[in-house]
Amino acid sequence: MDVPNVVGDWQEYQSDELAGLRVRVHGLKRATPKRGRDEDAKGLTYIAFDVTFENRGSEFVTIDLHDHPWHFDVRVGRDGHGAFVDEYGSVVIRDFNLYPQRRVTATLYAAAPVAKLKQVDVQVSPRLDGEPSFGYVWVGGLGVHEASTRVGARASTAKTGVASEVERFLQDKAQGE
Repeated sequence: MDVPNVVGDWQEYQSDELAGLRVRVHGLKRATPKRGRDEDAKGLTYIAFDVTFENRGSEFVTIDLHDHPWHFDVRVGRDGHGAFVDEYGSVVIRDFNLYPQRRVTATLYAAAPVAKLKQVDVQVSPRLDGEPSFGYVWVGGLGVHEASTRVGARASTAKTGVASEVERFLQDKAQGE
């Protein structure tokens, strides 16, 4: 992977054993866990995002995406400060057998100062068939629409920040090819 994925993009796993398995981070929005706020997140703004795995292969894959050991990491702001990850409010995936032509989704919650949520980086490193996998990264932010970062699309609401940076990068890359 030369560049990070943009929130909403699918990422294929690049190994023969995991052929047909893909993952994406999507649906980044401001939200509070159904179980309520954690005391450690006092004064912070919650965000939620979904992590979806899709099996387009011919064999089932066992997926484990939960908090211990850290199978996902959330960084915010230009300097990549760690966000508070709400392990109790999140709906994770534990030892799930994902059969061909099926999907499974986890909803994860994190919290950080609102000013830093304009740039969010999410790294997903699940255990697949009991083995650690490579950690793919997605970038996005509050106020950045998933469709606005596609090549040829225009970011309608964001004039500065991560949305326009990603849009310029993708346009420059498309013109260079």
